[in-house]
This record gives sequence, structure tokens and C-alpha cells, in this order.
Amino acid sequence: MREAETECNPVLIGSAPRTRRQALVKSAWVVIWFLYLAGPIGDLIDGGMSPAHELLGCAGLLTFVAVYFVVLFRHMAHRPVKNPVVRAAVTVIAALAVLLASVLGPNWLVLFTFVGVAVAVTQPFGVSRWAIPALTAVLVLIGMRYENVRAYLFAYALPCLLSGFAMVGVQYLIRTTQELRAAREEVARLAADEERLRLARDLHDLLGHSLSLITLKSELAGRMLPGEPDRAAQQVADIERVSRQALVDVREAVTGYRRPRLVVELAGARAALRTAGIMADIDPAVQQEHRGLTADGEGALAWALREAVTNVLRHSGAGRCEVLLTEEWEADEQRSLCLSVIDDGTGPPRGGSHDGNGLSGLRERLALADGRLETGPAPRGHGFALRAYVPLGSLPASGAANCPAEHSPPRA
Repeated sequence: MREAETECNPVLIGSAPRTRRQALVKSAWVVIWFLYLAGPIGDLIDGGMSPAHELLGCAGLLTFVAVYFVVLFRHMAHRPVKNPVVRAAVTVIAALAVLLASVLGPNWLVLFTFVGVAVAVTQPFGVSRWAIPALTAVLVLIGMRYENVRAYLFAYALPCLLSGFAMVGVQYLIRTTQELRAAREEVARLAADEERLRLARDLHDLLGHSLSLITLKSELAGRMLPGEPDRAAQQVADIERVSRQALVDVREAVTGYRRPRLVVELAGARAALRTAGIMADIDPAVQQEHRGLTADGEGALAWALREAVTNVLRHSGAGRCEVLLTEEWEADEQRSLCLSVIDDGTGPPRGGSHDGNGLSGLRERLALADGRLETGPAPRGHGFALRAYVPLGSLPASGAANCPAEHSPPRA
């Protein structure tokens, strides 16, 4: 996962890593800031300390780094929780910062910046809004003891204050993003409920009159038998005609509801990928009209796009998803439209079929539209590729292009 959360949550704070690469990214995001520990490490390397101070510095710095890394990585790899252990760990590194800066010198004041970030990331705003200024005040009080740093004490205090409140802002942005995601899910649920209600109303309007007429004619035919068989037969014929028409109306209504549009599915796929933090690279041709594409073919491609994106979201662990729509000529001179959905995730399972229930059902849908489905590893060697083909009406070959698939030969 990456991109919509790249805008406001670049390392997926609060989300568990799904791949080793994501775990490494999270670890690197924590470790890179340890460059600011050059001052304390330089003090230890210089060797100007007494053995007791050097032992205190080494033990204290190692403990500080270990606790800080565990606290930050835990928060970035799991949903934030109110955990007394986390609060105790933050208290420990704050105490270490006070002790080491007081005993070992001004270079150790940088530890307060790390403590401020840890407070901002792991604690609610009600705690961090006073804890970060308090840490800065303690830093200033300790720094005033060292005459050689009083002139530029702000160089230690300002990063502590600003880094802490910057992370408070990041936390607020993350919470807002999570609430927005929940709101989108609720809107989608309400839209589905509204669609079901609309379908129920339309079916009632379609069937109410027909079923009432069938009931009336059935009662009338029953009264006419056995005395007036000819008139009863006429009523039965009317019942058959009304029933057939009602069946046709219902099929048309249900087909209209069930057949998705490619443009509509594309908008939903784009929103879903963005919400999941996956970068969507969508070919503009997907949003264009294609002459010769039948309603059944478009519906099959729309189902293919929906199924492919669902698999990317659920199973791939991808950071990027590419959607292409191109025309190609088959070996029998038949034009086809090819929808390709390619991700850079974990790829197909080894040693077995790639198809689950969803892909098997998709093959059947495409077969009904005289199309076909191809799945396999992505062309770049990692990830998964799904390609759905449906036939197009016979038109001049101008503008036809080859689908980016190694499986299908180009026009000779």
C-alpha cells in the first residue's frame, strides 16, 4: 500500500505492513532520523569522558534508541491504542533524555526532539498539547546550565517544539483520512441500500398491474369452467400473454441494473485504489467510447475491471496498479478490445491455478460475451496481470493497436 496515504500518511502509520518491503520502509522512516544522534555518538567516540560517564552514555543511548524504535514502529505498524505500556515507554525515554543531557553535556539535548515526536505520535492531543511545551521548557532549563550553548539554545528548543507539533498535525491528518474512508464506505452502503429500494419500487410497478390482471383472469377462467370452455381458454391465453410480457419486463429491468458501465466502474476503481493507498496509473483510453463495443461486451469488461481491482485490493499487497484498454487484431482478423490490469504486488501463487471463485465466474461472464480471460505474472517479472478480451464489431483497422500482452499476436 502506498499513494493516497502517500499524500498524508507516507509510511502507513497505523496500518500493519503487508509485505517485507513495507516493513523495511517503516523501519527506515524511523531509523533515518537517528542521524541527529551524531552529537551524542561523537561525544562517546571522542573518548573525553570518564569511564563511568562513557558507560552511562553507551547504556543510556542504546536503551533510548531501542525503546524509541519499538514505540514508533509499533505505532506505525498497528492501529493506535491507548496502552499503558506505550505511555510507560515514552516516560522512560523522557527520563533518559533528562538524565543524559544533565550529566553528559549539551550535545545530548537532541534527545528531547525524539521524545517530543514520540509523545506526539503515540499520545492523544489532550496529552501532547501540554507535554511537548513542557519537554521544551525542560530542555531550555537544562541547556541554561551550559554557558557555551546559551547563545544558540533555540537551535535545540525550536526543533523539539516544532517537530512535536508537526507530528500532532500529521496525526490529525491521518485521523481525518481514516474518518473520510469510513464516510466513503458509509456512502457506498447507503447508495447500495437506495439502489435496492429503487429496484424494489420498479419491480413493484412492473409486476403489480400484471399480477393483479393474472389473478383476476384466473378467477374469471375458474368461474367459466366447465360451462364455457371457449371463453375460459381465451382467459388462459390472456394470462399466458400477460405472464410472458411481465417476464420480459422483469428481465429488461434486472439486466439494466446488473449490467455495469465501464466508465462507472473506472471511477469506483480509482476511488478504491486511492483509498487503499495504491497508485493508480489509468490509460485515458479507458474513459473513451469505442465503436463496435456491444452492451454485453462493455458489461463484461466492467465486471473484469471490478474483479481485478478487488483482487488487487485484497490479495496483492501492491503499491501500483496499471489499467490499460487497447484494441488488437486476433489471428482470425477479428478485432478485440483488451482490458489489462497489472499490479506490482506479490504475483500469482506458485504451482497451481491462478483462478479463485471470482476469476472463474469472470471467465463465464466473458464467455457469454464471446470473450476470454488471461491471467499470469506481470510482464516486468513481479506482480500479477489480468487481461480480458471482448470482440468488437468489424470496422477499418485504422487506430488499432496491439494489446500489451505477450500472449496475443499482433496483426500480420
